[in-house]
Amino acid sequence: MKAQALADHLAENPVNDEYQPLNTYFPDEEVNSIEAISEDTNAWKMFFDGAVNAKGVDIGAILISPTGQHYPATARLLFLCTNNTAEYEACILDMNMAIDQDVEELLIMGDSDPIIRQAQGEWKTRDVKLIPYRQHVEDLGKKFKSIEFRYIPRCHNELVDALATLASMLPYPGNAHIDPLEIQIKERHGYCNTVEVEPNIQPWYHDIKRFLKTKEYPEQGTGDQKRTIRWHASGFFLSGGVLYKRNPDLNLLRCVDAEEAGRIMYEVHAGVCGPHMNGYVLEKKSSE
Repeated sequence: MKAQALADHLAENPVNDEYQPLNTYFPDEEVNSIEAISEDTNAWKMFFDGAVNAKGVDIGAILISPTGQHYPATARLLFLCTNNTAEYEACILDMNMAIDQDVEELLIMGDSDPIIRQAQGEWKTRDVKLIPYRQHVEDLGKKFKSIEFRYIPRCHNELVDALATLASMLPYPGNAHIDPLEIQIKERHGYCNTVEVEPNIQPWYHDIKRFLKTKEYPEQGTGDQKRTIRWHASGFFLSGGVLYKRNPDLNLLRCVDAEEAGRIMYEVHAGVCGPHMNGYVLEKKSSE
C-alpha cells in the first residue's frame, strides 16, 4: 500500500512542467463500440452460411433486393467439405443468384471471419483447398459494378443458418421438386371460430334505426314484420344519428355493428383497457 501511495503521488505531481494530465472523462462510457456504416439504398444485400455436421454438408444463402424482396436458396453438398469450403460454396451460390438477377451493386455479409477477410484482401489464402475458391470469388466479383464484403456476428445471420440446417434435416429428394416454404403470421389460435362479415351488409339495427328516422319499413316487409319493427322501436332512442337502447334502469346503451363490437371487445380484454389477467382467471370471472 505504501508503494501504491507513492506511485499515485508521482502520477498526480509530475516533475516535467510540460506534462499534460490525462483526461479520464468519457461522456459515452456506456457505449461499447461505434461503427459508422454507409448504406446504399440501391445495393442488394446477400447473406450466406454453411453447416457441416454428422448428417452432411449443407449451405444456405439469401438475396435481398433494395425493396425488401427475399430470394432464399439452400443446397446439400454431396462431396467432402470443411467449414471454410462450405462457407465459400454458400457465398458462390448466392453470388451466382445475384448475377442471374442482373445485380450491379452487391453487399455480401457472412459470419465467417476468415472468408470475409480473405475476400477483402486483408488475409492471404494459404490453404491449397481454399485458393481455387478465393480465385473464383474474385472472378465473380468482377461481374458487378461494385461489391463489398462485410463481417457480421452469428446472431445477425440466423436466417441463412436456419436454411442450411433445414437442408440437413430434409431427406434427399433426388429429382423431386420441393416448393418454396411459405411463412404465415397467425394472430389468433387455430381453434378460434370467426364469423366473416359479408361486404355491404347492414347492421342488425338498420330497420329499427330507419323507422325511427324516416318512419319507413322494408320494401318486402309483411304486416307482422312491420308490427315487430314498431314494437322493437319503442325500446330504442335515436339521437344525432346514434341509436341507443333503453334499459329498465333508464340508461341508454349505444348500439354498435359487428366491426365496432369486435374492436371494443379487443380493447376491453386485451388492449389498453384490459384487466391484465391470464386466461384462466378471466374465464373464472366470466363464469361467475
